[in-house]
Amino acid sequence: MTEKVEAVVAKVSDLQDGQMKTVELAEGKKALLVKENGTFYAVGHKCTHYGAPLASGALCRGRVRCPWHGACFNVKTGDIEDFPGLDSIPTFEVTVSGEDVIVRADAEQFQSHKRVKAVACQPNSSADKRTFVIIGGGGAGMKAAETLREEGFQGRVLLVAKEPHLPYDRPILSKKLGAAADDLKLRSADFFAEKGIEFLAGQSAVALDNTKKTVTLSNGNMLNYDSVLIATGGRPRSLKAPGVDLENILILRTPADANRIAEMAPGKRAVVVGSSFIGMEISAYLLEKASSVTVVGRSKIPFANILGEKIGGLLKKLQEDKGAKFVSGATAKEFKGENGKLTAVVLTDGSVLEADMCVLGVGVEASADFLKGSSVPIMIQGNVIVDEVINLACDGVFAAGDIANFPLKMLGGERVTIGHWQISHKHGMTAARNMLGKKERLHTVPFFWTMMCGKSVRYAGHAHHFDDVIIDGNLEEFKFVAYFVKGEKVQAVATMGRDPVAAKAANML
Repeated sequence: MTEKVEAVVAKVSDLQDGQMKTVELAEGKKALLVKENGTFYAVGHKCTHYGAPLASGALCRGRVRCPWHGACFNVKTGDIEDFPGLDSIPTFEVTVSGEDVIVRADAEQFQSHKRVKAVACQPNSSADKRTFVIIGGGGAGMKAAETLREEGFQGRVLLVAKEPHLPYDRPILSKKLGAAADDLKLRSADFFAEKGIEFLAGQSAVALDNTKKTVTLSNGNMLNYDSVLIATGGRPRSLKAPGVDLENILILRTPADANRIAEMAPGKRAVVVGSSFIGMEISAYLLEKASSVTVVGRSKIPFANILGEKIGGLLKKLQEDKGAKFVSGATAKEFKGENGKLTAVVLTDGSVLEADMCVLGVGVEASADFLKGSSVPIMIQGNVIVDEVINLACDGVFAAGDIANFPLKMLGGERVTIGHWQISHKHGMTAARNMLGKKERLHTVPFFWTMMCGKSVRYAGHAHHFDDVIIDGNLEEFKFVAYFVKGEKVQAVATMGRDPVAAKAANML
């Protein structure tokens, strides 16, 4: 018999509508108590992404949003409805007796703050002979595969992943470069087996024939599909410069790449080419390891086109104060070496930087080569054009994640391509449901974060063009809210040290 835990956790008058707080049923057994529209709900008190306290988040229309990275959970069902993260939170029974609010739960529910959604039914290829192929083992592909099972799909699910690893937490790569791939994995091999998801590791698609409905893999095998999801994301760009193949010039894409950077860094003179988010996060990491760090970027101020000059300047100064040097208005034009190893980086402005290692962070390009020869609509940049239900003009073809160019509802349907982990998860879930014929429209507010030198910026919304940045707070104290304004409308909000303002903004945008 399952052990029960029950406690009076509050008085009815303790919470007003729209309020929530963490309560304790017994030692070490906590819940989030929520009051909305006169009704009390009790759910898990931690976000399933990185464990943030949900009581510090934002409650709106039946959902609590994580204060750190924007994941949303339904307070009635506990289901995760926006991302990042894969798992839902537990729900607990609530009763009101007089003035007492009582929460009752199974003791085993507190063994984890995460709840893995059960499959609606067991896979059965005899009952459903359809085959759904998902190309790409990143956030979008992983979430799509899970969602198909959660929604009751009984046919075959094949998840094709280029890398040999199980799907892993990709955003953490540039922040914790020494982490092992196994420590970053999102799901175990047993999970895939239990869900009936065929995980084809170390394979990539080399051709797609949307007329014959086939996908050809790098090992020569051909997969027949009824529906296919393109979720191949992007790959890091390199530079067409002499010497770029020297062995200590690195690009970050995989856990092995990250580990190699971490292993090489101690005591080295490091140059980072590119002041992108990836480049700047890597340089922040290297400041703790390398003997010197120089960041080379085309822009005078990093992130000025995304975060504005003041915040970009703040993040630059944050690294300068720790010893980083910046060279602006330039990039690498040549790499000099001896015995196959880098010794110097020659810049387009003529300067020469002595270096023992170099990391390239010069952007990404869509992984869409295998679509050549198909009738899949592709932009010049290589991104796949989808509609508001993540579908293409081709029968049974969907696209999700970084590779997808899609209409963003908060911008009135303006087309965007957004490489956020949160977006990839939301795309994956929406695509899976629409592969099953649900016609669910994509509605999400982009949310991303970056962390460097112990400081984190949270960003909600999307403002690739803005007229003004209104800042409330003090940048020097690392506590502020920035509003990105286009015309008379706030299109995005960025914060530092002001949780849960970004989460609240995401609820309003």
